[in-house]
Amino acid sequence: MSNFSSIEEYKKASRLAKARYYLDISRGHSGHICSLDSILKKVDIVADVPLGIKSIPLKKIRGTYFYTRSRDFSMNFLPLANEDSEFSMKWQAVYTHHINDGITDPVKIYEYMNEFYVMEGNKRVSVLKYVDAYAIEGEVTRLVPKRDEKDLSNSIYYEFLDFNNRTGINAIWFSEEGSFTQLGKYLEEYNPKLNWFSNKYEHFLKNVYTPFRHTFYQLGGDKLNITTGDAFLEYIKVYGISDEFKETKRKLRVEKFLEELRILSKNNSVDIQTEPFDVHKKNVIASFANFVTPHKKLRVAFVFEKTVQTSGWSYVHNLGRIYAAKELDSEIETFIVDNFQTDEDSYESLSELCEKDYDIIFTTCPHYLNLTLRAALKYENIKFFNCSPVKAFRNVSTYFGRSHEPRFLLGLIAGAITKSNIIGYIDIHNETEIVTGINAFALGVKTVNSNAKVLISWLNEAGDINHSKELIQELHKSGADLIMQNDLIALGKGSRDFGLYSLKYSEKEGKWIPEVNYALITWDWGQFYEKILRNIVNGSFKGIFSTESKRVSFWWGMDSGLVDIIYSKHNVPIQTQKLVDVMRELIIENRFHTFVGPVYDTKGELRIKDGDIGNYEDMLYMDWFVDNVVGELP
Repeated sequence: MSNFSSIEEYKKASRLAKARYYLDISRGHSGHICSLDSILKKVDIVADVPLGIKSIPLKKIRGTYFYTRSRDFSMNFLPLANEDSEFSMKWQAVYTHHINDGITDPVKIYEYMNEFYVMEGNKRVSVLKYVDAYAIEGEVTRLVPKRDEKDLSNSIYYEFLDFNNRTGINAIWFSEEGSFTQLGKYLEEYNPKLNWFSNKYEHFLKNVYTPFRHTFYQLGGDKLNITTGDAFLEYIKVYGISDEFKETKRKLRVEKFLEELRILSKNNSVDIQTEPFDVHKKNVIASFANFVTPHKKLRVAFVFEKTVQTSGWSYVHNLGRIYAAKELDSEIETFIVDNFQTDEDSYESLSELCEKDYDIIFTTCPHYLNLTLRAALKYENIKFFNCSPVKAFRNVSTYFGRSHEPRFLLGLIAGAITKSNIIGYIDIHNETEIVTGINAFALGVKTVNSNAKVLISWLNEAGDINHSKELIQELHKSGADLIMQNDLIALGKGSRDFGLYSLKYSEKEGKWIPEVNYALITWDWGQFYEKILRNIVNGSFKGIFSTESKRVSFWWGMDSGLVDIIYSKHNVPIQTQKLVDVMRELIIENRFHTFVGPVYDTKGELRIKDGDIGNYEDMLYMDWFVDNVVGELP
């Protein structure tokens, strides 16, 4: 390589550096790369850990160790010095060496918060950045900051440390807490055929994540305000992790999924519709078309996890289906698909359903959401709805009830009648709605009884009767005289272990069992299904949405009749009945809000200020308990 060629390359690199420098300056930023010694001035480092020689993705190298060296480079790590400087001569020499022989000597580098800062070898990094290389070998020392649970980045970093120690992967980063844990669970179950790599983590990084990242960037994913890791995790929730990510085969799939991610990455992108919408008149063009062509009934499928006979949840959704079918008798045909299990063949089963000429498909369980989205991205001619709390996509609308409202009323009853001041609460954990419901119940208890506590026990899975019985015994041993459990009875079994109930000791069974059922939540899906389907029939469904660019979720409350409470007039004291009736009317009239401040969590932190009202999005994704709850989130 001639000196003339190397100096021309330096000039190109320097022009790129200066263009980036002046762009950053115009935006009010520093034009130089950052330095670790400046960052660490206010950081408490608790450990420095030698990691040995590692392959470091160049995109993860953020700056230099020393402030004085950072002045030589713009933010893209390209050189700013004049072409006749000593620095320029050395950079050209490194460039020439790389072209002729390749850069093989490892740099000395520090890792802090999963970003890298060069101690020795800045020019090697600069040259490789210029030629758009992927990685460089480095002798890495990790600097570990003191743990700070109030700092989101710090918490994510500590999750990363655990993930990195188990997998050796450092090329992935997330913007949300819990994501490394989720990916780790996927990788635990990932067992590809290994041909070229010594372990599945290397295989995953080179054959799956890296080609996904390439496709993601090629399609403009780098312009979203989410990390590639965020995008990849959402992708595998829908499609799983394949043995290999073949870019040519999967490009169209990623392109469609990117449309969802673009909406997902926008702030306030979920339109949460909390009030029942109007039924719009039939579209004039659609009405005219019916005179010209034979009228076709819409085919509507309802997918149930269990049968109507064995599941209260399936039962109430089926009542809603029957109501809608009766109201729209000449316009729609409805079909039930029950016992639809979630397993490795679920997508194939849903695909078979999509091939049967249905126009609309309602999947009625929250854990069908990602499965439904995968089908919706392929079968764009079908309208999909999933019954889950507010995690909508552009191609899938979600719907649910504000069950925390009647749960607050159940809490009022529990707080008034408990004698031990300990109330057990049994439920299955999920990311949304469940914690909101527990907190609403606990606030109801606290409203009438400041001394009572709510003890949480987590059920393994819905319908696990044996585990439920074990939890009842444990809660009673802890002093609970009341239990709040599933809202819907398993039909035909005559069981009392649902809703809010008291306990009695059974000499025959030798254990504590449900005695009196005081109250429970009711669900009525009829009007919701009827209104959704009537608007689709009328050709005016899009009129329901405030904007088509947003994801739309329907979250109706007691004011719509979707959720409500029934209680035993024989067993609930008359004064408590009066209080519940008054509070019920106030909630229905939107004159009382369940989450009105001040609300404190179990650590004494003020979560909702005095006089403030919890907003819907914060309420749905609560990851904390109010101060009279005893228990831990899984």
